[in-house]
Amino acid sequence: MQNSTPKPSPFSEKLTFSTKLAYGAGDLGPAITANILAVFLLIFLTNVAGLNAALAGSVLMIGKVWDAINDPIVGILSDRSRSRWGRRLPWMFWGAIPFGVFFFLEWIVPSFGSDPETNQWGLFWYYVVIAILFNNFYTIVNLPYTALTAEITLDYDERTSLNSFRFAFSIGGSILSLVVALGVFALFKNNPTQQYLALAGACAILSVLPLYWCVFGIRKRVLAIERHRQETTAVEQPIPLLEQIRIAFSNRPYLFVIGIYLCSWLAVQNTVAIIPYFVKSWMGLTEQDFTQVVIAVQVTALIMLFVWTRLSQRIGKKAVYFMGMTLWIIAQIGLFFLQPHQVSFMYFLAVLAGFGVSTAYLVPWSMIPDVIELDELNTGQRREGVFYSFMVVLQKVGLAIGLFLVGQILNVSGFISAAAGQPEPTQPESALTAIRWMIGPLPALVLVIGLLLAYLYPITKEAHAEILLKLQERKGGEIRDRGSGIGGEEDV
Repeated sequence: MQNSTPKPSPFSEKLTFSTKLAYGAGDLGPAITANILAVFLLIFLTNVAGLNAALAGSVLMIGKVWDAINDPIVGILSDRSRSRWGRRLPWMFWGAIPFGVFFFLEWIVPSFGSDPETNQWGLFWYYVVIAILFNNFYTIVNLPYTALTAEITLDYDERTSLNSFRFAFSIGGSILSLVVALGVFALFKNNPTQQYLALAGACAILSVLPLYWCVFGIRKRVLAIERHRQETTAVEQPIPLLEQIRIAFSNRPYLFVIGIYLCSWLAVQNTVAIIPYFVKSWMGLTEQDFTQVVIAVQVTALIMLFVWTRLSQRIGKKAVYFMGMTLWIIAQIGLFFLQPHQVSFMYFLAVLAGFGVSTAYLVPWSMIPDVIELDELNTGQRREGVFYSFMVVLQKVGLAIGLFLVGQILNVSGFISAAAGQPEPTQPESALTAIRWMIGPLPALVLVIGLLLAYLYPITKEAHAEILLKLQERKGGEIRDRGSGIGGEEDV
């Protein structure tokens, strides 16, 4: 008679500090590149490369739309990948170096002739092509990485802890990128083309190396879980893409998580995109000043990340999200009323916003693994890549539209782009008014919508515990059936 006692599961083992640290490091590179692009790319395109605001906004939109298109493709392929290193790690290993190379190429200012219009369109198509290639490799390294969250632990609180390490590196990477920017700007004064080229080179190197730390640091854990899953889970038949989409979007809690994430990050990214214009054109300050403002936000977010993590274990994710968002909304409204002489108050509002931004990092990504388990309970299959990819797809489509509108609003409001190598012009009152609305009331409204969706999100800590219990009962039954040679499907 075969032994029907289940083997010890690697899922039941607590994650070690070194595993959490290595896992967190995987988000350092994507955070560095994403933050530099979010803070500097739009103003680089308009004020250094010399693109008009409408074309610059279009570059950002096309890059994000393409990023959204390739996400589900990579998600599905990584779900189906098979190698001696598991499903996800080979994508990260082979994609890391091209990821760094194409990030660097986004900050070159090529010349396409002496005719201004020809040069404008040449620059436009150059940045579009590079953006598409970079976003391909960003997805190749980052999407399999994010899908690992749901694979290496099933514990509700352990996932929150794991995500706190991930986003500590994420926010830390954002801060590091801005510290590097401050150093580079000081080193290459009055030469913006050289400033951005040196910044790109330094950040490309800093972005690639931690990806290998992550791959080799979590490889042992990932392989143990992959072997366990192969031993205890029946072979799954691939599901057609349209059917996967139907299943994903028929999961009601998943739709709420998508909405919460979209609202949070639409507010984050659009504020970050417009804040250089706000600090320079409205407040009358410098590149160093707007870099320091973003650092103030992100340092606060990093510190609060661990506070919110501990607090969420006591009062729950939804309550933490409500507390952080409320403070963030107050900060956004305050920026709208800020006057050019109130520099100290500007930094106070930046710190206040950081309290909320940290919950935007932590809470939605801590919710998505719970939704994946609900889907497994309902369907009997695990499709982490599908759920993560479609979550990011909609987020990126929303950001693409938002960044496109930022460029269009600046253009329509009369914003004046700088000629390459020339001093920045004084902006008209209409452009200053548009900048203030985009820094204050508009993101605040988006955050209020996110609060409503968080209120309606149905999976509590107790509900998640019940889902896990049912999954364990089902898997225990499957193992016993295999041990006794019983075939057929289990009635659920």
